[in-house]
Amino acid sequence: MSKLPKEITRCTWCLKDAQEMQYHDEEWGVPVHDDQKHFEFIVLDTFQAGLSWRTILHKRENFRKAFDGFNAKKIASYKEDKMELLMQDAGIIRNKLKIKATVSNAICFLAIQKEFGSFDKYVWQFTNGKTIDHKRATHAHIPATSAESDAMSKDMYKRGFKFVGSTILYAYMQAAGMINDHLVDCFRYKQVKAK
Repeated sequence: MSKLPKEITRCTWCLKDAQEMQYHDEEWGVPVHDDQKHFEFIVLDTFQAGLSWRTILHKRENFRKAFDGFNAKKIASYKEDKMELLMQDAGIIRNKLKIKATVSNAICFLAIQKEFGSFDKYVWQFTNGKTIDHKRATHAHIPATSAESDAMSKDMYKRGFKFVGSTILYAYMQAAGMINDHLVDCFRYKQVKAK
């Protein structure tokens, strides 16, 4: 992580944890156009359902190792024995429904790549190919869902995805830079702002 002056202003949600601060400073809100990264965020957000992002972030490298570097093709081929092995892995969240959902989501992800040419092309259609810049003064103004996350959720459920409720997908859209929810006084707001 780069050395930044102490007086720099950040979004308040990341201030209590060094890993969250690094994630905020380097990744959160940066537009993603790489299918591998999109799938990683989908896997992590699937496991985040009902848990804190901090919990998932601290286990991120364990997830990467357990799920073959978030390789959708490999995950799509997981059978029952591999899922049972994952259930024994204390380094990840051992939730059978979320593990099975990750495998079926990998299959759906590959189907979208085949249909659209890339998952990136599919997912960015929900924001017309542009980052939606919000001008939020406080975290109290940030909603849990939006019309865009509602539409994406509805379409992804229709395509067979699981754990893709509007709240989960709104968090995904923030992470993938489809929505800029950095507070306006955060040093990252202008850095990730759509040009």
